[in-house]
Amino acid sequence: MTAFVLDIAGSESTGGAGCQADLRTFHQLGVYGACTLTCIVAFDPAHGWNHRFVPVDPQVIKNQTEATLSCWNIDAVKIGMLGTVPAIDATAEILSQHSFPHVVVDPVLICKGQEAGAALDIDNALREKILPLATVLTPNLFETETLSGMENISTVDELTDAAKRIADAGTKAVLAKGGANLPGDNAVDVLWDGHEATVYSVPKVGDLRVSGAGDSLAAALTAELAKGKDLHAAVSVAKDFVTRGIAQSLDAGTPFGVVWQG
Repeated sequence: MTAFVLDIAGSESTGGAGCQADLRTFHQLGVYGACTLTCIVAFDPAHGWNHRFVPVDPQVIKNQTEATLSCWNIDAVKIGMLGTVPAIDATAEILSQHSFPHVVVDPVLICKGQEAGAALDIDNALREKILPLATVLTPNLFETETLSGMENISTVDELTDAAKRIADAGTKAVLAKGGANLPGDNAVDVLWDGHEATVYSVPKVGDLRVSGAGDSLAAALTAELAKGKDLHAAVSVAKDFVTRGIAQSLDAGTPFGVVWQG
């Protein structure tokens, strides 16, 4: 029986990350993926590959999701970049109105500190309105430090403690992605399932940072949960999937490589 996944995320036009990478991941893992776009991101090659960002109207976010839910019974949802407070509000409304079996949230935090302004408003709205609705949260190292209140995470024990702290704030399970950014020879992620911690560790693949690794890991986790895997088995598959994707990453003519899900 085919499993169906809804991706609520941004578009990244080169295909290396965002909804494009998520849909390729879903396809490779044998689930049907539908996508609600929340924003459109285009790199700016003339200015250091910075992000050019255009939000999608919140009513359009709702309309896309309404169409998808009229077609398919969704087995799992993955939340990626939302980007604005209105997009967060629309997504929170969607999640609250439907009892999705699994909601995997890859929390895209943009605030580097506590400076006032739009970035902090967006991050606070994400914390208050989306994170409590997640069944699994998949923060990267920076996001793990920010959400846990820990200034610097450099060991597996600290990563584990951070995952517990984030879960204590109301998320059922946390997969804290240390990945290649944690010091040492291994790419390490820690799953806190609400009762115990499990460490997933594999040797790092090269030195080049790659785009789409975090997206692909969260998308693979979502796909496996949609197919009925338990959380630990789903994380194992996702970790293996993204490790292989990094090993066969593509040279995109940018300062970073791109994960290949093929």
